Amino acid sequence: MQPSGLMFRASESEDLLSAAARSGIAVPSACRNGVCELCEAILKHGQALNTRSQQPISEARHLMLCRTRALGHLELEIETVMAAGEYTARKFQANVVDVRSISHDVFRVELLLPRRRELSFHAGQYLSVILPDTDPCYFSIASSPLEQNLELHIQASPEWVSAQKVIDAIKSGSSVTLEVPHGRACLASAPAKPLLMVAAGTGFAQMKSMVDYLQTTGFEQPLRLFWGVRRHEDMYLRSLAQQWHEQWPPFSFLPVVGDDEDNDWSGHHDQLVRAVLATGQDWQGIQVMASGSPVMVYTLMDALVEAGLPPSAFFSDVLEYAPRK
Repeated sequence: MQPSGLMFRASESEDLLSAAARSGIAVPSACRNGVCELCEAILKHGQALNTRSQQPISEARHLMLCRTRALGHLELEIETVMAAGEYTARKFQANVVDVRSISHDVFRVELLLPRRRELSFHAGQYLSVILPDTDPCYFSIASSPLEQNLELHIQASPEWVSAQKVIDAIKSGSSVTLEVPHGRACLASAPAKPLLMVAAGTGFAQMKSMVDYLQTTGFEQPLRLFWGVRRHEDMYLRSLAQQWHEQWPPFSFLPVVGDDEDNDWSGHHDQLVRAVLATGQDWQGIQVMASGSPVMVYTLMDALVEAGLPPSAFFSDVLEYAPRK
């Protein structure tokens, strides 16, 4: 894709818009049937097929990515594209709108950027809170990119010293410094495949951002959310997930609760993975987003790949910030 220089792979059977989205490349789109013309590009080199007319597309002709399949290597000219994770992280001063306890150890924080239009991010990305003389603290953005305010879910139990410092700073001040956005495990556009989301603990925040975003896009593919916690009280927004389940037809919510303080986290990880595997998905035909500790994420990834999931269909920020050696 020129002039961005971005590249992606497409199978013979999928349209170019879907293939770009699967690779995390954001292409403007709305209708997905060639009417809105937002995904228009120019075929510079190569052979392509118009899926509506079933006619080949000549070089130098305009095409719609949603109505085009590749017949070989292509070079396209399209200006308005952005790769997932390619937004440059910048520092912003955000005003504190609200901070409240929503469980025994989780706080919901709402922040407002005075110049919100200057910030662009993808659903599922995260940010860092910058405090003086302290390492940055990273939190998933729980709100959709289409919303005005930023929402965070911060677990601040007594043993989490850094998170407690952030909450104390937010409570005591009227503003806070952020660096945003970070992360590549996100949605630049609505995926073309069914989506499986797996979250542990406050990993739910990342999933909430993506669910809120997908509801605005008219996403109609099946979407399942597994949320694993140790105890019932740790599922701090269960009522919201249940509301999605009841009111949005594509969405299914499957809570996994260990409810046993004697179990360590690895036990809960195994329980969560077993619940996911028990659904009997067509692992070749879905996309997976996972959010949790490295142990949970790698346990899940290994099990799903062994069950038939293509490794390229598994996405988690853990793969970037805690890669296997």
